Amino acid sequence: MPDISTLTLFTLACLALTMTPGPDMLLIASRSASQGRAAGFASLAGIQAGTYCHALAAALGLSQLFLAVPLAYEIVRYAGAAYLLYLAWQTLRSGNEQSTPRASAAYTPLIVIFRQGWLTNLLNPKMALFVLALFPQFVRQENGSIVGQIMVLATVLNLVGLAVNGAVILLASRIKKAFSGTGRFRKSSRIVLGSVFAGLAARLVFAGER
Repeated sequence: MPDISTLTLFTLACLALTMTPGPDMLLIASRSASQGRAAGFASLAGIQAGTYCHALAAALGLSQLFLAVPLAYEIVRYAGAAYLLYLAWQTLRSGNEQSTPRASAAYTPLIVIFRQGWLTNLLNPKMALFVLALFPQFVRQENGSIVGQIMVLATVLNLVGLAVNGAVILLASRIKKAFSGTGRFRKSSRIVLGSVFAGLAARLVFAGER
């Protein structure tokens, strides 16, 4: 296990990185504003599950595949972009299907939101390279199992993310609660969420150079 000084330094680095607005925070905030607090935390849980997957891949050396085989990086990058575009289309289309009062009150199931967050993170090769670049700087062979150390670091990153993004979720869900009675807000929130998915897809495609 990493020593206290290493964990402290890593925690500060994670805090600085997590507090910088980025794609994950934007997705979580828009999901919370669209569907509420539970949806925001479900999305965050999915993203953090993806972080554990990337950490484990880095620990086992699988993330180095993206460096050794550029084609693998490109395949995952475009698969991720295609999935995000699908989510954008699905989100925007849902507004046209809500023609009854019962349908207008319908929400995406939390397990689906969790899976979307997980896949969005998992299909982002830049996250894999981020973990591969950051985590080894805080791993020491004398501190025991490399895999164990990396998973501990992933847990610290997720705990910091829970604190920071949890505050974002609570704030965004308050906005939803204040305006949820208006049909215009429901429509606007779907458009924003769909636009976020589309924007993340564009970011993967056009800003995906390593």
